[in-house]
Amino acid sequence: MKSPVHSTRRDFLRVSGLAGAALGFPTIIPSRVLGADAPSNKINILQIGCGRIGQSMDMGGILRQNAARLVAVCDLDSLRVTDAKARVEGHYKKSNLDLTVATYGDYREALQHPDIDAVSVSTPDHWHAEPVVAAALAGKDIYVQKPLTMTLAEGRVVSDTVRAQNRMFQIGSQQRSGAQFRIACEMVRNGRIGKLHTVKIGLPTDPSGGSLEEIPVPPNLNYEMWLGATPLAPYTRDRVHPQGPDMKTRYGPRPGWLRNDNYCLGMITGWGSHHVDIAHWGMGTEHTGPVSIEGRAEFPKAGLWNVHGPYHIEMNYANGVTVIIDHTLPNGIRFEGSDGWIFVTRGAERVTSSDPIPDGPAAKALQASKPEILTTPLGEKEIRLHESPDNDHHLDWITSIQTRKPAVTTPEVAHRSTSACILGWISMKLGRKLAWNPETEEFVGDETANSMRSRPQRAPYGITNMKK
Repeated sequence: MKSPVHSTRRDFLRVSGLAGAALGFPTIIPSRVLGADAPSNKINILQIGCGRIGQSMDMGGILRQNAARLVAVCDLDSLRVTDAKARVEGHYKKSNLDLTVATYGDYREALQHPDIDAVSVSTPDHWHAEPVVAAALAGKDIYVQKPLTMTLAEGRVVSDTVRAQNRMFQIGSQQRSGAQFRIACEMVRNGRIGKLHTVKIGLPTDPSGGSLEEIPVPPNLNYEMWLGATPLAPYTRDRVHPQGPDMKTRYGPRPGWLRNDNYCLGMITGWGSHHVDIAHWGMGTEHTGPVSIEGRAEFPKAGLWNVHGPYHIEMNYANGVTVIIDHTLPNGIRFEGSDGWIFVTRGAERVTSSDPIPDGPAAKALQASKPEILTTPLGEKEIRLHESPDNDHHLDWITSIQTRKPAVTTPEVAHRSTSACILGWISMKLGRKLAWNPETEEFVGDETANSMRSRPQRAPYGITNMKK
């Protein structure tokens, strides 16, 4: 009997009805065809990945933008493509807009269409780097979910390629567009807590477990391509994303891939890329990284899910600041200086239903050791950080595309915040202190650690196998 992993792309396309480039590209006939609402004034966007985050975060964020149109959707699961198409067309129908959304089972075919201006990438972590590089080379502007990449080597290629192609970029580190995070970082950068010496970051953990039982690949899923550059592996219920007869079962639970380090490194990059990004913003270290990292963690010894459990990481930066990341700390970022502290978090805000909500004192979104730290207005010559319009992360990206000016997160900023998290993961895996050169992006005197900066990539997938 043929193993489920060998289901071919042809089989998937035959069952899903997604054979060919698309089912037809959108015909846009708005009720008003002149002025600001003319089709030529809209940014045509392709959504790559229509799963839990795509549905709950990115599609909604784009659909509320008047200057943009979601004109095409792509996913390796044909049920999700169908759901996304119905949602987008239903949304525009309410505005008397007759729009036929194109559907794709392969993002590479979608990128060939000249009428697509930009892409939103909401795929699993191991599928971030390749479509971002391909989109940049195709001349598309890019929004991608965090973390930027799975490896340090991928991050450098992504940042360099996007910048070389002069593409407008945004990563899904939406805390950058939250007012409390910007205010906290401005106050730290302007010395309101004196000389910064320590940043403490609290993150959640993931459970162990996950079924190892091999089952047939659903006919609606192109599983071989879903594995991408990672090794071939049996299809199991808890390796990919939930399947079910309705939207609730298909998008509700957190997918199992988040807990397997072939596809995600765990909470160190999942939530860590959010909080380390804010730490870098407040520290003024957005274009560099730590010089030493020491981590320890517990890793599961049984089951499918093998990302880290409880952990502790300490990273030292050249400016003298120590960053401590620990599962026992309140979920958020605490900046500690010689004259006080600031703690910032999302408070009661949830992006997805699984997001942890802090209780007790940590539930307050923005706090300081003294009220005047936060209430004293900024002076005329003090540092002011990028303020996203309406505190809207997707609007900030759309505005960047329109103005051709950088969004609140650039490719290099995204690479550096993700890199710090990956450095922490490598240190946890090795269980020892590591020296890092943020200029050359190499570990100092450690061949084993340096070998972990990249991973083998299974052809034909991965950026190392892309046609130049």
